[in-house]
Amino acid sequence: MNWSVWDTAASGLSFEGLQCRTAARGRAARELAGSLPAFFIAFDVLQENGVELLRHPYRQRRLRLEALFTGHRLKSSWTLCPMTTDLITAQKWLDTWTDVPGLEGIVVKAMNQLYQPGYRSWHKRRRDTTEAIIGAITGTLLRPQLLLLGRHDTHDRLRPIGRTAPLRPEAAHLVGENLSAADPDRPWTGMRFASAWGSRDVLEVTLVRPEPVAEISAYTAVDHGGIYRHPGRFKRLRPDLTTRDVPRFGANRDTIAG
Repeated sequence: MNWSVWDTAASGLSFEGLQCRTAARGRAARELAGSLPAFFIAFDVLQENGVELLRHPYRQRRLRLEALFTGHRLKSSWTLCPMTTDLITAQKWLDTWTDVPGLEGIVVKAMNQLYQPGYRSWHKRRRDTTEAIIGAITGTLLRPQLLLLGRHDTHDRLRPIGRTAPLRPEAAHLVGENLSAADPDRPWTGMRFASAWGSRDVLEVTLVRPEPVAEISAYTAVDHGGIYRHPGRFKRLRPDLTTRDVPRFGANRDTIAG
């Protein structure tokens, strides 16, 4: 089961909005309920009338879940997650629904699969390949560890969109050969970068000249403007591209399913 919030202004699901709804109290909570309506999305049932269903195959659990929605005539903020056994339909969902902000992918389960607490036996997310500008790093110029990524907005300001996972040694060597120290009027001066999405821990970073373009593979879980919730995987440098070839901050982008 999962709670989700729909951001009416951004026309998409918003994890940030869900955090705001969770923390809000009193009048603020009532006001946010209008602009950030919450939905309870059910995709499995693990207990019914005090009876544990963990050892029942998913096929039976799904039928029980559908019967609960039908029997109680649940609607509006109660949402039954759609399910299909048709491969073509699932591929269509993966290709189209994950373009909606906040939707990460589809969950793939075996119909005879039992529920296994604490064990990741489902496949969920879709990865896309896209480009971003390297604006800062952790580590040193010669041996960067993480890449802090950005994109220009409509006013040509470089806006952070996320970071990569730790680079492999050969990738770090390649990137290090193409980095140079930032100019005095460098973007992101004085900016603090969280170690993870939603974390208060801050990274120690070195700003670089925002010129190299990196190709990354990233989950489609994004928030406002295309800020990635999960670290991307560095794929390669794109010396054939300039920063003007990189998608704009907040703009729809052409992606390649990974």
